[in-house]
Amino acid sequence: MRTTRVKVCCISSLDEALMAIESGADAIGLVSAMPSGPGVISEDLIRDIAASVPPPIATFLLTCQQSVREIVAQQQRCGTNTVQLCDRLLVGSYAELKAAMPGVAVVQVIHVNGPESVDEAAEIASQVDALLLDSGNQALPTRELGGTGRTHDWQLSAEIRRTAQAPIFLAGGLRAENVRAAISQVEPWGVDLCSGVRSNGRLDHSKLEVFMRECRSC
Repeated sequence: MRTTRVKVCCISSLDEALMAIESGADAIGLVSAMPSGPGVISEDLIRDIAASVPPPIATFLLTCQQSVREIVAQQQRCGTNTVQLCDRLLVGSYAELKAAMPGVAVVQVIHVNGPESVDEAAEIASQVDALLLDSGNQALPTRELGGTGRTHDWQLSAEIRRTAQAPIFLAGGLRAENVRAAISQVEPWGVDLCSGVRSNGRLDHSKLEVFMRECRSC
């Protein structure tokens, strides 16, 4: 039986990173400046955490930058082994981005808001290393690019998983109470969570352990 990977996002300190890894996380998410949402930390702290995380853990830089030049420069400052594009790439191509960051994985977020998201995912999937399906809204005056704590239509996510030619991470409102249903319905390669394992903004070891137990039992 295939094991679903787990990415714990909104990591705010090295202690949180190590707690997530010791609990079984395969990846951690480090959030740089965003127009909204939780978990933002400085690039200096992202660099320090990424440099301290042992292989083979994936370190994701979450960025809202939309040009190849700015994304590459930020990754070079932060030193993560993965870049998560939380908004659309507007300037430059995925091929240019990957060529400029050899050995760094590129994960594109698709904010699942309707059937058009299925088409968007299909167009992008073959150009990136993975897709991450989340519940933000880029059309709002203040863009939501993640960390909303909301679920979205998992039927659409399941359709993306069936049709897109890339591994799929499922995000958006996941917690111990619903992760088994989410995995059963969508069958993602991995799941991504933030608020579902936090109490008063801090990573909660007990919630994390329960989540991991539910996830691994699928």
